[in-house]
Amino acid sequence: MTNDNDRTVMLSLNRNSDPRGRSWADGNFTAADDAPENFSPSLVSLGFIKAAVRRSARFIVVLAAAGFLIGAAAYVASPHAAQASTTLYLTVGPEAVPGTAIQDDQAIVQSRAVAGLVVRKLGLPQGVNSFLGSYTATALTDKVLQITVNAPSGDEATTQARTLATEFLQYRAQQLEKAQQQTFLALDQQVNQAQQQINATRSKIAGLLAQPRSPTQQGMLSRLRTQVTHEKSALFALQQNVNSTRADTQDATASQVNGSYVLAAAAVDPPHSKLKHLVLYAAIGLVAGLVLSLGFVVIRALISDRLFRRDDVARALGAPVKLSVGRVRLSRWLPGWKGLRAARGTNVRRIVTYLGKMVPAHSRRAHSRRAASLAVVPVDDPRVAALSLMSLAISCAQQGMQVVVADLASGAPAAGLVGSNKPGVGPVDVDDARLIVAVPERDDVEPTGPLGHASARDQPSPFTEAVNAACASSNVLFTLAPLDPALGGEHLATWATEAVVFITAGRSSWTKIHAVGEMTRLAGTRRVSAVLVGADKTDDSLGVIPEAAAEYEAHAATGTSHPDPGVPSPHPTEAHGSGRPYNW
Repeated sequence: MTNDNDRTVMLSLNRNSDPRGRSWADGNFTAADDAPENFSPSLVSLGFIKAAVRRSARFIVVLAAAGFLIGAAAYVASPHAAQASTTLYLTVGPEAVPGTAIQDDQAIVQSRAVAGLVVRKLGLPQGVNSFLGSYTATALTDKVLQITVNAPSGDEATTQARTLATEFLQYRAQQLEKAQQQTFLALDQQVNQAQQQINATRSKIAGLLAQPRSPTQQGMLSRLRTQVTHEKSALFALQQNVNSTRADTQDATASQVNGSYVLAAAAVDPPHSKLKHLVLYAAIGLVAGLVLSLGFVVIRALISDRLFRRDDVARALGAPVKLSVGRVRLSRWLPGWKGLRAARGTNVRRIVTYLGKMVPAHSRRAHSRRAASLAVVPVDDPRVAALSLMSLAISCAQQGMQVVVADLASGAPAAGLVGSNKPGVGPVDVDDARLIVAVPERDDVEPTGPLGHASARDQPSPFTEAVNAACASSNVLFTLAPLDPALGGEHLATWATEAVVFITAGRSSWTKIHAVGEMTRLAGTRRVSAVLVGADKTDDSLGVIPEAAAEYEAHAATGTSHPDPGVPSPHPTEAHGSGRPYNW
C-alpha cells in the first residue's frame, strides 16, 4: 500500500465517486454502523503470536540480557562450598545377584542412622536431614564406594568425610556381627529342637520299661529305640553342619569386617572450573529471562484490545487505511523547527506526499481563488500528525501558496514546531516561507472554523473572525483537530471537508478508533481515510473494508463514473456536504 503503484491504484479508486461527491471509501461508514460490539481484532494463530514477539523483540532481548546478568551475579555472590571425597573398599558376602550388596551399603551410608552418628560425633550445628543433603555415596564398582561431602571449607569437608567413612565401617561391622549372632541363634535353636526330640523319645522308652512285659510293649520299645538311634544320627549330622555353618559365617563376617577399609583417605577435591559454573548460571538466567519475557509478551497480546493490523484498524474506523508506514522517530533534544527538520525521515516524507495528494489539485495553484481544507485527526499521539501536517504546510508555502494552519490540539504541538504556540492568529516565517498559524484560546475547546454557519444571532468569536480574515486570501487551510468523545466532533465540519485520521499501531483500542470514526462521520466530513504509523512489517492485510470494495466493484461493473470527491463543488453551498455556506 505504500509504493507508487499502490498509490496510483488508490488515486484511481478515489476518482470514481457518486454524484453526491462521496467516494467508495466513504461507504465504509455503513460498515462502521454495523460493526459488532464484541469485535475481535485478530485470530489467535502462530502468525499472530510471531508478530507480537517481533513487536516486542527489544523488550525480550533486554529481559533476557537482564536474566543473563542476574544469573552471573548470583554465582559470583553466592558462597561456593568445598568438597572432599573418600573411597572405601568393601568386601561383600555371598549375593544372589552381583552388585546388590554394594547397593545395600550405599543405602546404609545415606541412612539417618549413620548421618546421626556423624552429627553427634562431630557435634555439628546442623540437623540430621541437613547433613544428609550435604553428602552423596556413589558405587563405583561392585566393591568400591565413594563418599563426597560438601562443607563451607575444605578442612570441614575432609573431617566430615573421614568421620563418615569411619562411622559407616563401624556401623556396618556392628550390623554384620548382629547378623552373625542371629544366624548362630537360629543354628543353636535347631540343635536344641533336635536334642529335645531325642529326650522326648527317651522319656517314652522309660515309660514303656516301667510297664509289664507284653508283645505290644516289646514292639513299641523296639520302634522307639530305632527312632532314638536315627534321631541321634540326625543330631550328630546337624551338629556337624551347624559347626561348619558357624565357622563359615564367622569367616565371612570376619572377612567382610576386616576386608573392608578406606581405599583412599578423605581429601579435598580440586575445585571445578569457575568459568564453567559462571557460564552455567548465566545460561540458566538467560533461559529464565527468555521464558518470562516470551510468556509476558504472549499473554499481553492475547488479552490486549489494541489494534495493529490494517484490516482491524479499517473496520474499527469505518474508513480505509490508505497509507501505512513504520515508526517515526521524533527528536527529543531538538525542540521547535530544528527538531522538525531533524525528524524529516523517509516515513515522514511519505506521509507528507500522501497528505499533499489529499489536497484538491486546484488549490495547489498559487493564485487560485477557491481555497481547500484538510483536517488531520490524531487518535492517540498527536506529535507525528503535527509534524507531518506542518511539514506539508511549509512545503506548500514554499511553492507560493497562501497557507493557514489551525492547531486545535491541546498544547498546540503543530504550532510549537514553528515557535508560535500562543493563542491567536498571526504570520510565521520558516525557511523562506510564510505561514499563518491559528491557535485558539485554551478555554475554547470547540472553536468554530471558517466553514461554520454565519448568522445575525451567532456572532463569531474574535478568533473565528481572525481565521476568516486569514482564510479569505489563502489557498488552503490545514487543521490539526483531535476529537474527544466527551465533547463530540461537530465543530470538525466547520474546519475541513476532508479528514485524514492518524493512528499509531498498538496504541489505541477498537472502541477509541471506532469512536473517532463515528464522530468524524457525524460531523459531515465528506471523505475520510487513515494513516497507520508504526505498522507491523509482517502485516499482509490491505486495510480495506470488503463492503466498500464491493460497492466500488458494483460501480465499475455498471460503467458508472463519478466526479472526483476531492474537488469542491462549483456551488459554495455544496462544498462541504452540509448545506451551510462558506464564510470566506
